[in-house]
Amino acid sequence: MATTKTLAMFMAGLLTAAAGMAGATSAQAQWAPSKPVEFVVPAGTGGGADQMARFLQGVIAKHKLMGQPLVVVNKGGGAGAEGFLDVKGSRPDGHKLIITLSNLFTTPLATGVPFNWKDITPVAMLALDEFVLWVNAENPAKGADEFVAALKGSADGKVKMGGTGSKQEDQIITAAIEKATGRKMTYIPFKGGGDVAVQLVGKHVDATVNNPLEAVSHWRGGTLRPLCVFDAAPMPYDKKITATMSWKDIPTCKSKGLGVEYLMLRGIFMAPGATKAQTEFYVNLFKKVRALPEWQEFIETGAFRNQFLTGDEFKDWLRKAEVEHARLMAEAGFLSK
Repeated sequence: MATTKTLAMFMAGLLTAAAGMAGATSAQAQWAPSKPVEFVVPAGTGGGADQMARFLQGVIAKHKLMGQPLVVVNKGGGAGAEGFLDVKGSRPDGHKLIITLSNLFTTPLATGVPFNWKDITPVAMLALDEFVLWVNAENPAKGADEFVAALKGSADGKVKMGGTGSKQEDQIITAAIEKATGRKMTYIPFKGGGDVAVQLVGKHVDATVNNPLEAVSHWRGGTLRPLCVFDAAPMPYDKKITATMSWKDIPTCKSKGLGVEYLMLRGIFMAPGATKAQTEFYVNLFKKVRALPEWQEFIETGAFRNQFLTGDEFKDWLRKAEVEHARLMAEAGFLSK
């Protein structure tokens, strides 16, 4: 009898423990933010990352996809180092996100700031952003071949290229153009992509390599002209932006004799040590966003490459991108001493 009673007590204890574990697992699986979520943009206002963050903030609120508000905060100091270090030092409570550019790689390489993408938790690649070579609509160059010919025919430093920040994506592309053409340009950094586009409209610079979303309103308004896209293939979007042209009508730079290609990350990360349940909540959140018609419209308007990666696939992409950026930064002479 004693043995039977002991066995019964033991089995009851196992059931209680199992129930407790199941409850804990269920609670973890059902994790959701319990207070407003800070959404860090490691760049200035008006640029591509800022515009995407504010778009996400708006559609998530509109469709009530999250029980707490998403609060966008720009922390672009030190080429984004301010934002990266802030998230790196944050508590892993699931209430802070960061949307990254490729300055995720370039900023630590250029400045030596103590940060690496592995210091924070990857959530998802939302898309890849294109770069387009833009000139003022009054520029005589109608195509990239004519721009290159004019650049080669000018004195070193005469052509002014505007871009976001120093030793970041825009200047990496500028250095690649210089290498391809054998002609130096004067690179002028500004705080954000929106400001860069405005400077080109005002003819304070001769060209830019803005992302599509940063310059599309000026193209539609007739003040800027796209010459080529720095990708292996033309953008797929055939909806007319102007009376005569769509994104698909813009040729690749390579097809016009300028063999430069570059794409930029638009990714979401969390603080280090984020739990699986927290990460899964945001992966599912952004899957819901991507299913919205507003997302498709946003992607087409900004001519993004609509690529979504999570988990090990995203981490594998990040590792390869880190190696490639180290190579590009070394070739351009942008590595910190």
